[in-house]
Amino acid sequence: MQGQMMDYQLTITSLLERARRLFPKKEIVTKAGPSLERFTYAEMVERVGRLANALEKLGVRRGDRVATFAWNNARHLEIYFAAPCMGAVLHPINLRLPGDQIAYIVNHAEDKVLFVDPSLLPAIEKLAPYLKKVEHFIIMGDKVPEGTTISPVHAYEDLLKDSSADYPWPHLGENEAAAMCYTSGTTGNPKGVVYSHRSIYLHSLGLSMADSFGLSERDIFMPVVPMFHVLAWGTPFATVMLGSNLVFPGAHLQPRDLAELIQSEKVTLTAGVPTLWMGILNLLENERYDLSSLRGMIVGGAAAPQSMIEAFEKKHGITVMHAWGMTEMSPLGTVSRLKSYQMDLPDDEKFTLRAKQGTSVPGVEIRAIDESGGEIPWDGKAFGELQVRGPWIVSSYFNDDRSAESFHDGWFRTGDVVTIDAEGFIQIVDRSKDVIKSGGEWISSQDLENAIMAHPKVLEAAVIAVAHPKWQERPLACVVPKPDFKDSLTKEEILEHLKSRFSKMYLPDDVVFIESVPKTSVGKFDKKVLRVQFKDFKLPE
Repeated sequence: MQGQMMDYQLTITSLLERARRLFPKKEIVTKAGPSLERFTYAEMVERVGRLANALEKLGVRRGDRVATFAWNNARHLEIYFAAPCMGAVLHPINLRLPGDQIAYIVNHAEDKVLFVDPSLLPAIEKLAPYLKKVEHFIIMGDKVPEGTTISPVHAYEDLLKDSSADYPWPHLGENEAAAMCYTSGTTGNPKGVVYSHRSIYLHSLGLSMADSFGLSERDIFMPVVPMFHVLAWGTPFATVMLGSNLVFPGAHLQPRDLAELIQSEKVTLTAGVPTLWMGILNLLENERYDLSSLRGMIVGGAAAPQSMIEAFEKKHGITVMHAWGMTEMSPLGTVSRLKSYQMDLPDDEKFTLRAKQGTSVPGVEIRAIDESGGEIPWDGKAFGELQVRGPWIVSSYFNDDRSAESFHDGWFRTGDVVTIDAEGFIQIVDRSKDVIKSGGEWISSQDLENAIMAHPKVLEAAVIAVAHPKWQERPLACVVPKPDFKDSLTKEEILEHLKSRFSKMYLPDDVVFIESVPKTSVGKFDKKVLRVQFKDFKLPE
């Protein structure tokens, strides 16, 4: 016997229509330099229609990829809805990736149109000759800067001015592609993850649940997590669906800027990586801001230090919502919330639990598999690789033959090694791949090692993560010079050698010289030995 419910398609278009009908007076605020720009939802919906018409005039069709290279702002939000609702595929690009990876991503996705924030135009001008599939560049402002070398190029506001606000939104299937993001390329080239309308719709509901973040119409939400990081963790879609007021910081991400925005706009909920919140915590040690409007601070992208969670809650009365997820998971996977009967635990036990990655949210199933392929017990002691499945979890990578290795028996292999306790709290204890997570960004140790070993004076090199008070982890390069250069190779030579290959964020914070890199029985670099050796290493200030 089958159920007798309507076959209602879960699409982003219905989220936009709900916002138009129910929340026309709600507000979208963007920090643009010293001033704030304000739009209502009614104005946003009208501009989304104009943008869809403009994109259609430029030749964008169903399934075409529409890329963005931009900060968090109202125009970026408009693209978030115009592209998928017309049947195209939104593709935000990580601003912090090296140029060669950005070019790879744009070409691999076959982006047809590329929106560029004016302040980021120089970076795209350098890459434009290598972006083979891009047919139009759109500057997200009032005019095209004089002397730009990219072509054909258009001004965002000119396109909207010349377009109608009435757009006949097509009837889309819920399983059609809506958006895509790429991983950070921790091993080899980045991998593309394609989200469906259905997955984004269900993920938006997941963000709204009381036991996740409880997003609601009453919230004034400030996404500090970039819109190129897993679609700002899916929050733009959820907030528009619910009618929350939105506050975008633009390029203004310094602690003082964020604190002033929270204070002036009475932000109730915000989201970002621990590095940002640690900066605000340090600011509050010396300056006074009224952040009492905040009911919560979503922290993800890297493990939130227990000391930070305690400091915000005990000193400032701000609840930290510690969460974990991945690009492949849209990204919501777990939230660290105490169960009702755990509320009476002593403070030290409660905060120890809160510092874990938490329990899976409804819609996400978890398990951990040991080296023999068996599921580990939930005893908080056994280690295993975390695997997940659910309606907003990736099933394969976009046009990538590496997909098979990331999936097993219908489960996605996260690559994180975890314990799971009897209450279902997971704790990430290691990574199966030696990547370094710094301020919410992944840094490939292998890429750095290969580049260092390309230096003519270097015999071997291993790069490991070392604890850092601000960035959680930073890379430390352990280098073995060739015998002839044992006494002459310097740290400065290594760093200078890397500068042309990596942006500053990806460079090692320090270089140490060692006699040899420890090896496993099969000749692989044994980095766990180096991690133990340098676990108390103090990086330069």
